[in-house]
Amino acid sequence: MSFRNLIVIADPADPRIAGYRDIRERDLVGRSGRFVAEGTVVLRLLVETHARGGDFAAQSILLLENRVDGLADLLAAVPEAVPVYVVSRAIMNAIAGFDIHRGVLALGERRHVATTASILAGLPASALVIAACGIANHDNIGAIFRNAAAFGADAVLLDQTCCDPLYRKALRVSVGSVLQVPYAREGSIETMLATLSEGGFQLWGLSPSGSTDIREISPAPRIALVTGTEGEGLPQTILEAIRTASIPQSPRLDSLNAGTATGIALFAMSSAMGRI
Repeated sequence: MSFRNLIVIADPADPRIAGYRDIRERDLVGRSGRFVAEGTVVLRLLVETHARGGDFAAQSILLLENRVDGLADLLAAVPEAVPVYVVSRAIMNAIAGFDIHRGVLALGERRHVATTASILAGLPASALVIAACGIANHDNIGAIFRNAAAFGADAVLLDQTCCDPLYRKALRVSVGSVLQVPYAREGSIETMLATLSEGGFQLWGLSPSGSTDIREISPAPRIALVTGTEGEGLPQTILEAIRTASIPQSPRLDSLNAGTATGIALFAMSSAMGRI
């Protein structure tokens, strides 16, 4: 099958693929509002949200030449205005600066940046959200979004100290859920929790010394799961201001990582609310 928007790139210095160069270094310094999507699943979700006029759009796609035929159905859905660049493995690795095993990349942009206020204004009367504080690990951010999608959370709210969920690794770990679950990243955790409380949300934080077993959380129309960074957890001032729950576990280990703990808590909360 042939596509009008397939463009063969033979030179890693070609200015048309400049946005893909030195991926790891640019992961650290940023891309001026753009992001790199990696892998077939994430690319498919990016193309789908682009097609329906969602918050994210594809600017271009970069594929290994041996991946084109297998992605024929997906490429057929790519808008004509989005160029699809095709390269050999040697050229792709030279562009990226390391070996890209999946051979599927896209450069995307976030067309609409939501705020906490705009997200909360659009939520239904019954809602489940995550409020994250100080999550600096990209694996945990990705896992939190994946858990949010799996257990029916309506949104993820991140304070300004959390890392960017559009970072390539976070997006990959989320298997594209960052493109599906509404989120905002701004302000302080204190301001966020005050806004949630005003919006009728019960605020629950996770702590090994939590007063309630996570399995015994009572259903409520609106619940916010407040999660903190690995190791330090939530600040004591936050824990003293909200309800707290613990996850029973073997005494041989004193903690869970933020992604795993969030998944367990979301399962319990979503179950209590009758969502799953």
